[in-house]
Amino acid sequence: MPEAKNPASQTLSRGIRILEELADARTPLTIDEIAGRLGVHRSIAYRLLRTLEDHRLVSRDTAGAVLLGARMAALAAGVAHDLQAEALPEITAIANELGMTCFLAVLDGDDCITLASIEPRHAVASVAQRPGARHPITVGAPGKAILMQLRVAEWPSDAATGLHAEVEAARARGYATSHDEVIPTVQSVAVPLALRGQRPAAIAVVHVATAIDDAEIAARLQRSAITIREALEG
Repeated sequence: MPEAKNPASQTLSRGIRILEELADARTPLTIDEIAGRLGVHRSIAYRLLRTLEDHRLVSRDTAGAVLLGARMAALAAGVAHDLQAEALPEITAIANELGMTCFLAVLDGDDCITLASIEPRHAVASVAQRPGARHPITVGAPGKAILMQLRVAEWPSDAATGLHAEVEAARARGYATSHDEVIPTVQSVAVPLALRGQRPAAIAVVHVATAIDDAEIAARLQRSAITIREALEG
């Protein structure tokens, strides 16, 4: 068996890992928690965090816990800038009309990563979906909506056999759904957003409970997908 290659820069790799862990976390993390997730001594984690702080990529809350810094938002805004610019008004409208968090996700390796997210303005409670959050494309509605745009040969090698039938059914009806797959108790509906020259993407909503039918939610998402596609492709 070939040996796994070490990263060219272990320090850089660890710094990136910290940013990924913070993006995936639902709450700020302590230095000890970060050190534990990286499997390094607290002093190493502290030095890495100081460097990230100097570049405003992370910050501290009043209790000293670590969270992503404002500079990360500026960097993220430069990723697929045109796509985000066209999608933001649409996902904002969806969030406020349906009372659900709406977000734009794109393919990143074997992961589905959130580029932009909007929570509804007047909802009593909503599900947070932070930009930068990621999960495997083999789970969750947006992941499946992205798989709908890929050839099976492009799927992750560890995709479950039953997933093929599920994605084919989603392709036939035009949208994907998920229940309790990424976050317990949370449901999602997503539609594909296929754009020429860009990575496969999806528009999705997440919610805990709703009286709105999945097909109705999907129809609203599809209208926005068409609007975004027409704006970007003419």
